Amino acid sequence: MTGLELEITLTIAAAAALLNIWIAQRVGRARGIAKVSVGDGGHELLTRRMRAHANYVEYTPFFLILLALIELARGPVIWLWAVSIVYVLGRILHVFGMDGAHRLRMIGTITTMAVLLALAIWAILIAYLDVGFAGAPAPALPEA
Repeated sequence: MTGLELEITLTIAAAAALLNIWIAQRVGRARGIAKVSVGDGGHELLTRRMRAHANYVEYTPFFLILLALIELARGPVIWLWAVSIVYVLGRILHVFGMDGAHRLRMIGTITTMAVLLALAIWAILIAYLDVGFAGAPAPALPEA
């Protein structure tokens, strides 16, 4: 580490914010095409894009919170980078899947759930069993 706390979380949170802007712009473009400023006006594409955006906003905070807390608990850097990249890619697949590519939606959904489940289990192991990566004891945090 460069001495910067939460380096992985900060990087991925920035990527998540940029991804959120991109998803919101897709909703805005669909609104322009449908000429609907509030709601979905019964337009399927707009409904799909609104749900893709809402779904992203529903899951990403849990992911970022778990990522930050595990990183603070000195979770393994390579593992955290890997699950972060998988999460972001899964969310991108879900967005395209919501436009009608059902296989991509399914892959994105499964990826999201798998990453969140893995992080949740890892957080519990750290909290209650003081377990580090691969079953090794978690390193002790420095005393303040």
